[in-house]
Amino acid sequence: MAQALELYEKKILRDEEFPIQLFRSRFHIKGSCFALHWHEHIELHYVVSGQTMIRLEQEEVEARKGDLVIANSNILHEGFCDGTPVETLVAIFDMADFSRELADKNIIFRPLVHNDPEVIRIMDGISGELARQEIGSRLVCKGYLLQLVAYLVRRYALEMLDREDSLRRRKKLERLNIVYQYIESHYSEPVSNRELADLIHVSEGRFNHLFKESTGKAPLQYINEVRLDKAMNLLKKGNYTATQVADAVGFSDYNHFGRLFRRTFGCTPLEVRENSRIV
Repeated sequence: MAQALELYEKKILRDEEFPIQLFRSRFHIKGSCFALHWHEHIELHYVVSGQTMIRLEQEEVEARKGDLVIANSNILHEGFCDGTPVETLVAIFDMADFSRELADKNIIFRPLVHNDPEVIRIMDGISGELARQEIGSRLVCKGYLLQLVAYLVRRYALEMLDREDSLRRRKKLERLNIVYQYIESHYSEPVSNRELADLIHVSEGRFNHLFKESTGKAPLQYINEVRLDKAMNLLKKGNYTATQVADAVGFSDYNHFGRLFRRTFGCTPLEVRENSRIV
């Protein structure tokens, strides 16, 4: 049985002087940049070069060089690459580590900041400090991020959630996490919406609404995406035929599997297998 997927990411930022996860991310292969997940922290993706698409619950956000995508706390999000090189600068932090006053307001930011000169100045400054890694670079990066947070609050805050709304959002994600874990463990088997709805004790109609509201996808679409990712990993090993892989991940119709695979990855299962065998 596959290891259960945990969509909730527990971020532990223990460094009191620098309570920020800050790193560069580079991708050039069509498909997922980072998997679907959520956490209490705010996650920023600044596009240094290229373009990417980040799905924030139901909303698909297209971002290009100079754009900043904001994944607010307790929001399911995932990223995609279209096959062209993309580099992003990612910052993850808890608002409470910057400002208790702002954290208590539960601010929701606009998901996309497009080509804002001030944001570009700040993020390019952080990028330069990361590249140089001089003495004091972390302190300078923290200062830049404090400037950014203040600027975003003044220019790009959409709303402020009360405590009850915030707790409801978290509870919904925790309930759906049970569903994702079940799919991860049973993706190779037939899985019905009714079966998934029963896991969290709601009607099938209510379940479909909750799932689409949180992910922007129908349950079957998500299940097939999990199956296709598993198929890609098996094909890269080069030890199985494409038909064996389709069957192993839960597709009974090979032609349907092939069409979905090509649409998702821009190549056929046979091409992936043959390239893996050559390597």
